Amino acid sequence: MIHPSYVELMKKVNQDVVVGEEPVVNSRYSIVCATAKRAREIIDGAEPMNIENADKKKALSIAVEELYNGDLKILSEEEVEEKNKKLQELKEDLSTDKYAYEKYINTEKETEAVVEE
Repeated sequence: MIHPSYVELMKKVNQDVVVGEEPVVNSRYSIVCATAKRAREIIDGAEPMNIENADKKKALSIAVEELYNGDLKILSEEEVEEKNKKLQELKEDLSTDKYAYEKYINTEKETEAVVEE
């Protein structure tokens, strides 16, 4: 048996959705795509986020755990576009604002999320 289950993951991802709004994740397919994408990133060298004994776990198990713990967020395409615009603006400010680099790094970390497919 898979732990956490798809149902548990979907509840966890959608827990902050206000009643009446469309949930972030509507299907198991979205969960599978998100965790598979993150697992590929980990395989390619990305650092796991706040996972104990990550070196002893498989990439997919780490990705599922990150999603369940809330370290990994699934964003809609609109949210990703908004974050990318914000990143672009901050990149342009890097040459003039001495604090822009810190803002850029913090925003880039927030953007390292998975897009719902």
